[in-house]
Amino acid sequence: MIERHIHFLRVEQPPAAETVDGARDRLAAKFPRGALRRMTHLGLLVGSALDGLAIGLDDTVVYATTYAETRALEDYLTSFPEASPLLFQTSIHPSAVQQVLIGRQQPVRRFFPLTGRRRLVEQALLTALIDPARQVVLLGGEERGTWMLDHGMASDRAFAFALSLRAEPAGAIGRVAFAPDGTDQKTGPCPPLPDFAEALAGRREMRWRGAGGGFTLQWS
Repeated sequence: MIERHIHFLRVEQPPAAETVDGARDRLAAKFPRGALRRMTHLGLLVGSALDGLAIGLDDTVVYATTYAETRALEDYLTSFPEASPLLFQTSIHPSAVQQVLIGRQQPVRRFFPLTGRRRLVEQALLTALIDPARQVVLLGGEERGTWMLDHGMASDRAFAFALSLRAEPAGAIGRVAFAPDGTDQKTGPCPPLPDFAEALAGRREMRWRGAGGGFTLQWS
């Protein structure tokens, strides 16, 4: 079995109707004014989830999102034929985390942006669990789409979460683990990223049998 212990957790669950302008107003105190106007909704949510968590050069950052900067991509596509370079820049997959780290002037040696659907949570957890860094920062999130949602190409809700995962159990608030045999695990499917975020927010235990073994999320 491999495991890490949760030493920090914050989940952002904004109101369903929140716009990027609304998020800028709500979260303005957390960001430099110059950076605020260029940040996406997901960038703001990820940055808020990271508020209070220090990231060091030798830490690893793992980022999980299926759709990433949906609103920036929607706006970029509708900006043609006069395409916006700024919207293109902010619409790329790891943009939300890059916005925050650049704003902090925080380099990291290892940054793993992951995407997927059915197995995304498992991919992110395994990446975090096998990494050698003393602290692995596990991030995830989505922003709610508009017209892309009608085509099944966007999330129907906005959220973000941040976890600090370390080897030491002292002072931990929870634990994530993977058992290669998975004999004691439930046989349910890997949870979708929004369901995993809901479990984090409610500090609900999760167990499931995934690819190659069993996964556990539990709380102290």
